[in-house]
Parts: sequence; structure tokens; C-alpha cells
Amino acid sequence: MTLIVFDLDGTLLNKQSQLSDFTRDTLRLLRERDIAYTVATGRTLHAARDLVTADHFLLPQIYKNGVVTWDPVTENYSHQFLLSSGETDRILHAFLAQGLTPFIFTLDQHGEHAVYHTPLVTELDHRLAQDIREHRHLPVLPADELPGDAGITNVSALGEQAAAKAIGVMVEAEDHLVAYMGPGIEDRSMFWLDVHHSDGSKGAAVARLKKDLGMQTLICFGDSDNDLSMFDEADECYAPENGKVEVKAAATAVIGDHDDDGVARFLRERFNL
Repeated sequence: MTLIVFDLDGTLLNKQSQLSDFTRDTLRLLRERDIAYTVATGRTLHAARDLVTADHFLLPQIYKNGVVTWDPVTENYSHQFLLSSGETDRILHAFLAQGLTPFIFTLDQHGEHAVYHTPLVTELDHRLAQDIREHRHLPVLPADELPGDAGITNVSALGEQAAAKAIGVMVEAEDHLVAYMGPGIEDRSMFWLDVHHSDGSKGAAVARLKKDLGMQTLICFGDSDNDLSMFDEADECYAPENGKVEVKAAATAVIGDHDDDGVARFLRERFNL
């Protein structure tokens, strides 16, 4: 049996961060053929819930780049790879030393997410806080309100490329940390940066899920560097034309652009839907 795993933004979703009618219909056709599929995304469950609920993603779903896996049947996180207090302290120190405002993403014992931040300094900081509130639908609070028992999934920021890369060098020296970064969507001169536990990768999560479900073949779709670890685990891996150069180079093949239903069109041909 085959398990298909989709990245969302830049891959399955179009430029409006939506599933097109053509893609929705393709997912329906997969279900009718009993072809299993799920998502592995950098989003939180809350930021993807409307999409995955409406389109019958019934298998366990991978969030925060593999840090957590959500089981919709039990309505619980089946796996979590959280940052230790020592790791968090070192990450925060590195962010602040480079002049970046850290946004600390948390997960409480009830499965609820929240985001905490040190004082917002730049206009970019305020825009990021507003974006998290409005588009990810998460509470955004000052760091001095961070509960002592909060589980920390990742620390993120948006800032100058040089600062992001300097933090990436620090993270490379840490055994249990991984950093992902890339140009900002609205301002390509700025870089986003996301640091979390290295065991919480998409690759580790999809390999575990394949084993748990007893699947024989794994097909993955992704467009960015946080998808490369699951490409390593896949029997087949595909990147849309809009994907990063290094991701397209690692793919089995390059397919159509995400804004032209590239994944859905490929699936219809691949499975004769």
C-alpha cells in the first residue's frame, strides 16, 4: 500500500494558501480509490485545521515540521519532540545577540498552542506578531507571561539574512537542534528562521508514520528545505516548479507549479484517476 504525504504551503496550496476546487476533487478521487494521504507541514494544527477537516485528512497529521504528530481519531498528539529548557535558553541568547526578536511557540498539556515574544522592537516584529494572530489564529503574548511548564516546540524570527545565517551556524554546533530559513514572502530582503529539536523533522515523522500504518511505499511532495528530510525517506519524491533549486535537484522529478494544481495534475496521471 502507498502513503502519500503533502507539504501544504507552496506545494498542495495555491498562492492564496487555499486548496483549489481541482485539488479538492483530486483528493476525493484518492479517497474513492482507497489511496492513503496526509500532510507534513510547518504549520500548527490550528493554522491547518480548516483545510484538513474539510478535505477528510483522516490519518495522523504531521505539524511544526515533524515536532508533533496529531491523531484525528484520538484527538491527541501521538508524538512530541519539545525543546529542553537549556536548548531554549541557548536559542534565545543567540537570537537576541543577533538583534532578532524571538517568537516562542508553545504547546500546553491540553494541546493548545500559544506564542510568546520578547519586546517588539521593529516594524517587522509588529507585522509578524499581527500575522500570527490574524492568519495562524494563535494568541500572541509577552515572554514574561510564558508559563514555567509550557512545552516549547520551536523558536522563530524574521530579520536580516546575515543574522539568520549566523544563528544557523550556532545551531549546526548543537547536537539536538535544527534550523530552517528562507526569504520572507512579503519582503524578499528579510529572512525567516525557525529552530526546533532535530528529532522532530519531517523525515523522522513520515518514516515513523509509514511504519505505524504498515505502508509499503512512501510518496512525498514538497518545495522547501524543510522537506528534504522526508525526501530522504521517500520511495518517490516530487517538487513543484516553484520549489527551491536544491529541493528540485533532490526530487525524483519536477512537476507543475503549485498555482497550477501541479500536485493534483500529477496524481491524476500517476494513479489514473
